[in-house]
Amino acid sequence: MIESALKQDLSRAFSACYDINIPADEISIQPTRREFEGSHTLVCFPYLKQTRKSPEQTAEGLGSWLVENSVVVSGYNVVKGFLNIVVEDSSWLQEFSGILASENYGNFPDRKEEVMIEYSSPNTNKPLHLGHLRNNFLGWSVAEILKANGYSVHKVQIINDRGIHICKSMVAWQRYGDGETPAETGKKGDKLVGDYYVRFDREYKTEIKELVEQGIPEEEAKKEAPILKEAQEMLLRWEQKDPEAVHLWERMNGWVYSGFDQTYKQMGVDFDKLYYESETYLLGKEEVLKGLEKGIFFRKEDGSVWVDLSKEGLDQKLLLRSDGTSVYMTQDIGTAILRFRDFPEIIRQIYTVGNEQEYHFRVLFLILDKLGYSWAKECYHLSYGMVDLPTGKMKSREGTVVDADDLMNEMIATAEEHTRELGKIEGFSGEEARELYEMVGLGALKFFLLKVDPKKRMLFDPNESIQFQGNTAPFIQYTHARISAILRKAEQLGISANEVPETGSLHEVERMLINMLGDYPGRVAEAGQNYAPDIIAQFVFDLSKEYNRFYQEISIFSEDDEELRTFRVALSAVVARVIRHGMSLLGINVPEQM
Repeated sequence: MIESALKQDLSRAFSACYDINIPADEISIQPTRREFEGSHTLVCFPYLKQTRKSPEQTAEGLGSWLVENSVVVSGYNVVKGFLNIVVEDSSWLQEFSGILASENYGNFPDRKEEVMIEYSSPNTNKPLHLGHLRNNFLGWSVAEILKANGYSVHKVQIINDRGIHICKSMVAWQRYGDGETPAETGKKGDKLVGDYYVRFDREYKTEIKELVEQGIPEEEAKKEAPILKEAQEMLLRWEQKDPEAVHLWERMNGWVYSGFDQTYKQMGVDFDKLYYESETYLLGKEEVLKGLEKGIFFRKEDGSVWVDLSKEGLDQKLLLRSDGTSVYMTQDIGTAILRFRDFPEIIRQIYTVGNEQEYHFRVLFLILDKLGYSWAKECYHLSYGMVDLPTGKMKSREGTVVDADDLMNEMIATAEEHTRELGKIEGFSGEEARELYEMVGLGALKFFLLKVDPKKRMLFDPNESIQFQGNTAPFIQYTHARISAILRKAEQLGISANEVPETGSLHEVERMLINMLGDYPGRVAEAGQNYAPDIIAQFVFDLSKEYNRFYQEISIFSEDDEELRTFRVALSAVVARVIRHGMSLLGINVPEQM
């Protein structure tokens, strides 16, 4: 690799020019700014105490030595204390030749290490929404990036299939459903159950209002509303395995799972193993009671069980209610323990959950550590910001959520409108056009949600995401389709896409493309270390933008030099391959034509 060779040569240059020993791996090189000649820049200021020269003198000495002694360097220029290095074209061609020959470029060797990543983790009282889309796309993409980094990855979710929120939908359906089913209504099961969750909230508010009008204080009315009492009773009956309650729970959850499966299929995400809260909360209760016996936890006068984390700078946290029912924390304790039992070789468990749960996971990991589980320190919360809309924050119980299915279908419809307007489906069959609309619409949605640093809160703009210009998936997809057309023409003309000349004079944009291609494995590694798909998204956009500059400034098929013509076809092919690989890590397909 050019950068590695430059660092080795710079280490030698420091020794020869200034008699100082600076190991190659301690030398930092950055990209040269566009307005200056060169591709790699050494900032000399950090080394002045050792060289005992001015910034310009230090840079001049190193540059002069490199030109005379390095087989990689052909020239240099100094701007104040910045040494801008010009690399030999033969070195660029050698670098490109190695990339071209690499069959698995962008993927690292098997590390023989396993990690687990959790994402989605919905409640079975409502359909998936816009927030779930960011969660699923983020978790799935991080899993793929970790695979590219050589890890064996287990993709899992915990389905929150029990608790008071589930019972609310069950009670509302019993009261007002008149026995209706998804088959009878033509609704997806998750949407039907979600409707009854909204109905519960509406009736609950009505009952509170009626109680307040009868003279009962509002806070008391909230606790005494009959429909809430019914839901609480339903939860107790379910935990006591009452056959009627369990049957209704299984029936309504079955409707929801069928709906979820359809949504996941359209999203393009999958899981290796599913965990259910109903199967893990009892293990969590057992662990809490063991911790109580050992004095790790304590019981209050009302019978509830708590953990005191005041020494850790936090507060007290409820683990079991006074009636013995569990809370989310109880379930998460059991789930974590079960996963490490199921997969004892995993070195890290990653939870993809919104940043409003940061406190929850700090507490969870501390509790697991107090219970004596050494792997607790290897649990990591992949926190991400919420997705905002122009209309404000989403509220599931009020029915103001942007439904995931509706949004995906709207994106596909918008993609159809845009591609038709731009005339990008000429010669497509009806089925091919539908596949393209879905590829563009869902690609636009995924890319827009993944191109932002996961930690940042973001505003989703559907119209901006679908544009064919700018930092969008359609722009990248169109670039790939453009290269595919070039490669088809090259094949017709009998031009190979696998040959590289040993020598030749390269254009500046060709050097830039090779330089960017050489950076790709490093970006994959960086994205894996930081669990950050936005690093991949930015790279693929920058590469596509640079290729479009290449396309505008340089002739391919009108080039008289046969070797250069062949090289440019090969360069185009590798750019397309890297675009495909990068977009696949984001879960986005790219078309061969559009």
